[in-house]
Amino acid sequence: MSSAIEAKKQIVEEIADKLKNSVSTVVVDYRGLSVAQVTELRKQLREAGVEFKVYKNSMTRRAAEAAGLSGLNDALTGPNAIAFSTEDVVAPAKILNDFAKNNEALELKAGVIEGNIATVEDVKALAELPSREGLLSMLLSVLQAPIRNLALAAKAVADQKEEQGA
Repeated sequence: MSSAIEAKKQIVEEIADKLKNSVSTVVVDYRGLSVAQVTELRKQLREAGVEFKVYKNSMTRRAAEAAGLSGLNDALTGPNAIAFSTEDVVAPAKILNDFAKNNEALELKAGVIEGNIATVEDVKALAELPSREGLLSMLLSVLQAPIRNLALAAKAVADQKEEQGA
């Protein structure tokens, strides 16, 4: 009997570590998805470097309390799967939100974003953000705009002087 309790303690510690080390965690209800749909979802998440696992709710509740995230316990009812990302904050929310739009059976329930409990609305708002690369390209275009405008103004002045001289 004690070996079963030890195994459960290890699982609780594993979940707590994942909750603490993840920059983004999303809890979903996967009831109603076919095996093929779950396989496709797992494939998309794996390609983005996101871990997707199913744990018992009782163990996840204990792990959430150990990680200081007891507010997550309200979402831990029914069959749940949890997506953990240690690198990209947006990836799990974006992939799961897009998948939920195409498959109504998948329901976003809650999340943890950089150590803070997130509601379904927060997770969806995060999912609507552009990717890191998209944000960086927007920043780059904003930084380039003044230089580009200066170059265009200098060219216009040079063209005007050339016309006056001719």
